[in-house]
This record gives sequence, structure tokens and C-alpha cells, in this order.
Amino acid sequence: MLCCGVVVGGGYQEQAGQRGIWPVGQLRHREGDALPEVEMLQLPCLCLVLCGLLTGTRAEPGALLRLGLDVLNHEVQSAMEESHILEKMAAEAGTKRPGAKPIKGLSNVKVKDVLVPVITLNFVPGVGIFQCVSTGMTITGKSITGANMEITVVLNITATNRLLQDEETGFPMFKSEGCEIILGSVKTNLPSNTPKMINKFIDSTLHKVLPDLMCPAIDAVLVYVNKKWASLHDVLPVGHMGTVQYVLMSLPATTASHIQVDLKTVVQPQNGKAIQLDEAPKFPEDSAKGSSQLLLSATFLTGELALLQKSLYMKIKDKKIGELPPQTTQTLAGFIPQVAEAYPKSKRLVTKIRIKKPPKVTMEPGKSLLHLHGTLEMFAAKRRGKAPVSLFLLETHFSLNVQYSVRENRLQMTTSLERLLGLSRGSSSVGDFNAKDLTGFITDYLREAYVPRVNDVLQVGFPLPDLLAINYNLAELSIVENTLVLDLKLE
Repeated sequence: MLCCGVVVGGGYQEQAGQRGIWPVGQLRHREGDALPEVEMLQLPCLCLVLCGLLTGTRAEPGALLRLGLDVLNHEVQSAMEESHILEKMAAEAGTKRPGAKPIKGLSNVKVKDVLVPVITLNFVPGVGIFQCVSTGMTITGKSITGANMEITVVLNITATNRLLQDEETGFPMFKSEGCEIILGSVKTNLPSNTPKMINKFIDSTLHKVLPDLMCPAIDAVLVYVNKKWASLHDVLPVGHMGTVQYVLMSLPATTASHIQVDLKTVVQPQNGKAIQLDEAPKFPEDSAKGSSQLLLSATFLTGELALLQKSLYMKIKDKKIGELPPQTTQTLAGFIPQVAEAYPKSKRLVTKIRIKKPPKVTMEPGKSLLHLHGTLEMFAAKRRGKAPVSLFLLETHFSLNVQYSVRENRLQMTTSLERLLGLSRGSSSVGDFNAKDLTGFITDYLREAYVPRVNDVLQVGFPLPDLLAINYNLAELSIVENTLVLDLKLE
């Protein structure tokens, strides 16, 4: 069945005047009308109009979401399936309802064989979305002659759904108005010489049953769609270190290729004030038209990583680490001869690494780095029960390459050492030495001993916006200037 242009009844469309066939028509359901009117016309594209945008002064969003036709169609279709609304409406078709008038010429009305609805969307800039919903069904009953009557109908449903803001929750809310039913074809089992019966069927069944049966389905489906916004403002934990919250900044804006949702990101440490973010992500100019994407700014990711700063403090006392030589004063003496004089008998090394500044994420096309500024202090272990003795403290600045992925709808990061950018001596108990002489030793140590533990910390993951039941797990990730782009894909 086609939604745009003339609605075709998939095998039901036949010439008017043939046995049991009626021309294409439109049934309009208007409040206060006893019977919706029938019009003969060339059908336009069925539409479900989502509304325009409320604008105003806004803060910079930390995350942007573009909802393309793929994701929106999937969510509307899912809502239709989850609600089972057409089946429910069909089951209630023969139920007597208060105020409903009896159907002339047909009794024991039942509806069966409801076709799975097909939904097609098109954006209208500044207005919303045109949505075409095609379905069909068979209506059965007994005519006034006592004969069994069977009518197969192919139809489309259209309604204007305004996107409003729920005054209580602040979430977007779709509200339908002006529901219409457009007939693609009508086919009956009645002989062609019973026009009066067919006329009664049109008047009493199609005009009365279909609008009353199908129009409430739009409202029922919207209830399911609206519920999918309900978790958006939830406060989401990042381990035990703090929380992240996504807050809708305004009603979504409709363009020719997408609906854009601006989200303020609130990063809140467990104890302390919310971390300030001042940079908004920007969509790349070469974004595929109509695609669905989530953008996260580098400053937002920096704010999230600030929650983990204390967890990046590490005390490492393993003697054997990866491919490194034994972590002892004897090995260290190969770089600093004074260590051998101070400790002629080899002692195990203990290393403490502290990150003094909040971690910072930088991004350029195809590459993301995590910058860490801190101190690395090495100690010589003493006998059990005695505190280790500090050998020296180094001021360090190093960068990590960051690879991004999504698991269980949380953003994951995996790092590897890019390079040691700065190394200077802060204090020393073994005398003066040139910190540059330790560049290779410290670089290898960070790569083998420290970075794997950083990756363990990062396994906590960062929650992504929870709205419209979007599945981020299949997203394709890319890095542009100061922005991480998640190109959303359907299952």
C-alpha cells in the first residue's frame, strides 16, 4: 500500500460499478457531527503533523540529538506494536458503547484480519512530520436479509498531532486533532444488484464504525510515544563518584531532515557543586541527510571524567609488571646512580601517581586525547611495618589516545599512552639528577603499569540520554573537532 499520492488498495482497488466495489473516498471524523461526510477525491499524502518549535534564550547544550526518519519511524512503529491498539479496537468493534447509535443494515458486527500498519514519515521544516499510516481489515456481520456480510477495507489514518509541553513534567507531549480516515478500497461479498444494502453499509458502517474505531487508535499510540520521554530527566549514576543528568532545553525543532533536541548536561560530583560546561557541540557539515545522530561535546566528556579524578590516584607496588624489568632500586640505579649509593641492597619500588588537575579531553578529526597532569612519586619499600621512603617526586604531563565505544547504552573509553609531554623533578632524597634521564623509564612505566589501571577505572562507563527507547549499542562513532558523533543505527 502506498501512503503518498493516491492510496492503492493492494489488490482491492477496482473500477467503480463492478461487483461489490466502491470508489476511493475520505471519511472525516468531526466532533459534533452525527455522521462524518464522504468525499470523492484524489488522495494526498496522509500526514501526522508534529509541531513547531518554541524558541527563546538558551544556555549552551552539552549534547545534541538529531532524530532522523529512521529512528522516528522505528519508535512510532514500536509504539503501535506495543499498544496492540488496532487489535484492541477491532475486539471492541461489536461492543455496545454509551451514546453510540445502532448500525443500520448490519448486526453482530465483528472486525478481523487487521493488517499490520505501515508507517511512512516526511519532515516539514518549521512544522513537524507528515506520517502516513496504512492498514486494512475485514468487517463481518449479518445484513437485514439475514445473510452473512463481509467487507474488506483498505484505509489510511491521518491526524494532526501538535507537539506541546506537558505543564507538569516539562516533557514534549503529542496531542492529536482532526483525525481523518481515507479509504483506499472497499470490497464486499454482496451481489452487485443490491445497491440499497451497500448504501446502508456505507452510511451506517463505514461512516460510523471506522472513524469511531480507528481515530482513538491515534491517541492511544501517542500515549505510548509520550511515555518514551518520561526517563529523559532521570539522574544517572557514574559508579559511586557522581551523576549525570540530561535536561531538555526547549521543545525539539523540526528541519527538512531531522528533529533536533538540545540537551543541557549536568555533571554532579557526589560531594560538591555541579561542574560547569561552556562549550556546545556542532554537527559536522557533511552529516548524512536524515540520519539520526547524538553529539557529545569534548567539554562534557571532560566534565564526566572529572568525576573520576580521585579514582585515578594509584599506588602500585608490584615488583613484576608486564614486560618491564623488576621494579627495584637496582633497576632504578641504572638511570640514577645515586640510588645505588643510598641503597646498596636492592629494595622493591612503590609508586604513587596522583592527578592534580581535572582530566581534559581534546578532539580533532579522527583523534581524541586525554590529558593528565599530576605527580609520580617513587619510594623504596622498607621492612614490613615501616613506611616506604620517598626517593623522588616528578611533575608529569602525559596524554592518552582514547578509543570510544558503546556497551549497554553507556559510553565506554579505552586508552593507550600517546606520549609523555612533560617531566620535571619536584623533590628528591637521593640528590640532584636530570629528570629527562628518566623519560624512557617513566614512559614505559606509565604504558605498562598505569594505563591498564586507568582503563579499569573507565569501565564504569558514562550513561547516554534515555529517551524514546533509543538503542545506542549499534551506533557508529566518529570524532570531529571538539565533538564525538554517534551515528545511530537500527537493529
